[in-house]
Parts: sequence; structure tokens; C-alpha cells
Amino acid sequence: MGFALGLTGHDRQWAEDVVQETLIKAWRNADKLDRRPAMLRAWLFTVARRTVIDGWRSRSARPQELAEIESDAIVLPDESDKTVAAMIIYAALQGLSPEQREAVQRTYLEDRTVNEVAATLGVPPGTVKSRIHHAVRALRKALR
Repeated sequence: MGFALGLTGHDRQWAEDVVQETLIKAWRNADKLDRRPAMLRAWLFTVARRTVIDGWRSRSARPQELAEIESDAIVLPDESDKTVAAMIIYAALQGLSPEQREAVQRTYLEDRTVNEVAATLGVPPGTVKSRIHHAVRALRKALR
């Protein structure tokens, strides 16, 4: 088995097949084999090596077979949950006042600071914080 593993690049399944094929050939030719241990060992190693060579040749001569995939086994990512979540969030955002929606959009979606949003809108930072606070409370309530 160790010899076959070395020949097959440590492919255990293929090595087991090689050993099995070698032993079957030894069984079929038992009456013709030289029973001296050194000769029997050399014969077994030769048969194993030739079996691996035949395997390499047959693999390179024809393309690798692929298992047929059942159509039920094919799984496509389902984006419907994301779509539904986006629709729910969009509807919840529509329930906010325009000022609250704009404050949430600029701070959370555009990743701006409260001071940047306040300067853009021309209102004090406290007003932006208040709009965001009330908007988050309204969104939590709407999303329950």
C-alpha cells in the first residue's frame, strides 16, 4: 500500500484500487509465480507500477468524467429577503418628515458627521442631532 501511495501521488482511493488490481492479478497467476520472496515482491511491485502507468495513460487519453448534477441540487442565491427588507426600510423612511429623512440620509447613508450635515443644511448641530434622534425613534416604531 505504501508503494502504491507513492506512485499515485498519495491518492488513497486510487492506491487502494492499484493494490486490489495487483492482488487480483497475483491470484489469477498464482500457479505461474516464482514463490521466492524477493522474486514475488519484485513481481508485485512491477504489476503495481504498470497498473499506475495504465491509469495515467487512460486519464490523459480521455477527459475526466464529471458526475451529473441534478437540477434540484443547484442552489441559486435568493435575494428576495434583501429586496423585501429594502422595501420595508424605504416605506419606513417615507413615514419620516422631509427634514428627518434628509438628516438620516446625510449622516447614515452618506457617512457624514453631524457638523458637516449642519453646515450643509445651514442649521445648528443640535437641530441635526434632534432630527436624527426623533427619526431613529420613529424608524424603530415603524419597523416593529
